[in-house]
Amino acid sequence: MTLDKSPERARPEAIQAVPVRHPGRWVAVAIIAILAAQFVHMLVTNKNFQWSFIADNAFRPPVIEGVRTTIILTILSMVIGVALGVVIAVMRLSDNPVLRGVGFLYTWFFRAVPRIVLMVLFGNMGVLYAEYGFGLPFTAQLSDLMGVDIHGTLFSIDANTIMTGFMAGLLALALSEAAYMAEIVRAGLLSVDEGQTEAASALGMSKLQILRRIVLPQAMRVIVPPTGNETISMLKDTALVAYVPVTNELFFQLQAVGAREFQLFPMLVAACLWYMVLTTVLMIVQYYIERYYAKGSTR
Repeated sequence: MTLDKSPERARPEAIQAVPVRHPGRWVAVAIIAILAAQFVHMLVTNKNFQWSFIADNAFRPPVIEGVRTTIILTILSMVIGVALGVVIAVMRLSDNPVLRGVGFLYTWFFRAVPRIVLMVLFGNMGVLYAEYGFGLPFTAQLSDLMGVDIHGTLFSIDANTIMTGFMAGLLALALSEAAYMAEIVRAGLLSVDEGQTEAASALGMSKLQILRRIVLPQAMRVIVPPTGNETISMLKDTALVAYVPVTNELFFQLQAVGAREFQLFPMLVAACLWYMVLTTVLMIVQYYIERYYAKGSTR
């Protein structure tokens, strides 16, 4: 047995870690701090903002009623848009070419036409029909052909009565939103691996059970974030109904106060503040919904 007489290895020296310097970050922080200080100074010292005028007029009862109308418009438009968007998305994923074609035409039209144009269009539907009714078709032609007055209308509603400014704005927002939600839902459904649906079908699950238990819980991770963004965009797009016009809407009421008091700019600032507050609430709700559906995911 031989003894190892090699000299003992020297212990390595401790590593001297040198922190990485980031001078660019500190320069950026300094620039941002200077710009922020200038912005705050402008808000405080510029008398044209009329903060006291904003505080006195931004919470009047008509303005609060406008906030209520804006919230109602947002909720109704999103509920209708999401429900109809799911139907359109399923149509676009259908094996039936007719359903796929109808779904494509719907999304193409309502994504192509601006929402304010749709509002004005729906608001002027009385040009096409003086009243909306339900009954037998071609009764007028049969009356002319047979020489007998045939009444095929079961009931009718005056167009100006049903197609109010609020209804025109709601239809424009909801139908337009349905086209965007259809694409969001379709992307979410396609994000689920097809092998999972095939495995569930092999186990004897129906299509409705597969959709409810397998596809939707996973697709919601993809659907929820853009849906939250669409809800925030919808909240801001409700300001467009002021041009239909809907007189009890938030932006319309703030503009009315500014025009009446000849202080338009302060009321525009008040509108920004109101929409920022409402949007912040929606962003907080979106955060918790996203966190709920992100359970079990890698990130």
